[in-house]
Amino acid sequence: MTLTLIHIAFALAAGLLMTRVFKALHFNFPDVTVYLITGLLIGPYGLGRLGVSGLGFSSMEAVKALEMISTVALGFIAFSIGNEFKISQLKGIGKQATVIGILQALAATLVVDLVLLTVALLSKGRLSASAAITLGAIAAATAPAATLMVVRQYKAQGKVTSLLLPIVAIDDAVGLVIFAISFGVAQALLAGSISVVALVINPMIEIFASIILGSVLGWILTKLEELFFSNTNRLSLTIAFVLVTIAFSRLTFRIGAVTVSFSSLLVCMMLGTVLCNFCPRSGDIMHRADGWTSPLNVLFFVLSGAELDLGVISNLFVVVIGLLYIVARSAGKYYGARFSASITGCDHNTCKYLGYTLLPQAGVALGMSAQAVSLGSKDGTIVRNIVLFSVLVYELFGPSITRWALTQTGDIVSVPKEKTSHERFDTPKEHRKK
Repeated sequence: MTLTLIHIAFALAAGLLMTRVFKALHFNFPDVTVYLITGLLIGPYGLGRLGVSGLGFSSMEAVKALEMISTVALGFIAFSIGNEFKISQLKGIGKQATVIGILQALAATLVVDLVLLTVALLSKGRLSASAAITLGAIAAATAPAATLMVVRQYKAQGKVTSLLLPIVAIDDAVGLVIFAISFGVAQALLAGSISVVALVINPMIEIFASIILGSVLGWILTKLEELFFSNTNRLSLTIAFVLVTIAFSRLTFRIGAVTVSFSSLLVCMMLGTVLCNFCPRSGDIMHRADGWTSPLNVLFFVLSGAELDLGVISNLFVVVIGLLYIVARSAGKYYGARFSASITGCDHNTCKYLGYTLLPQAGVALGMSAQAVSLGSKDGTIVRNIVLFSVLVYELFGPSITRWALTQTGDIVSVPKEKTSHERFDTPKEHRKK
């Protein structure tokens, strides 16, 4: 227990202090990237190698021991993204966000499939068709956490930002379906048989069950909020409900041949969506919850950096296929977003820069790659290592690219330095606009 507390304190303090170090060195990275670099530095491939108890993470097991923090943080991030699905705001962009969210995810999968299946044919068995198809499915996922943190840090507001967060949420729902179907095909290629339940029924049940569970819990939370008049009590109740929602979303049970499971991201998003649409005090509740979870988010990204396995860089085959995966996925995301934004009537800047903001990839992709291990020792390991390599690249450079793109569109404008530090979490959005 003592060592765990020291690890938490050290990770949190190191992440925050490194932002000051980078600022002093005039390295203009988003905080998200700095936290990830901090994780690498204090992880098993950095300070952890010294073997000094409490000074960094000496092993991956030490990082995994704090996995619950990352799970909770991701739940709160999804809850915050749910706040972007206000019916009043979606009336103008709902159709655009839905079309773009679906088409760019499908485009990323298609391009990666074409490239890696070609490699599979030429690699003489080193990369199987099953592994290639699985990687294509994982390509659809975008990291909501990194995107949200960049938007918050730089107070991004504008046409691209208003589309971006709903698209990221829709993207993850589409990604779950694509992965379930593609992974089912990959398993069928290895086993020689196709399961309709695994391909179609299970993924659809997961999505609909997640929406229903999140909606019910959101409705209950909305009604319970009416019983309290203290902002502190409302915040405490909201935190409790998000934690309960995360716990419920991890349940899995079987009904005959059908597996009923939930996506914690979708469930928590729906919780936030229902709250922001039916609770008149949701704006203040969300603002206070965001402030409370700030240290949690720092820990999430530091631990994500510590969890990245630098050992995959030593494998030339993984690096080459990983680079092909990154290029193919980036092209699919960019041109898929550009094409779909164009056909839905978005302006030139949105069409040109939206795709860049969809490049970050992390937690959802890592979860999918962990499931892909069941393909077998060879294929599962290749998929896992390629995703680890790509996440390393995407997480280090993706947030900076997102910030650059939002700056180009005018969604991020320069803010006086003295305002940046104290307004980030202390001033409600509606007050900042004034």
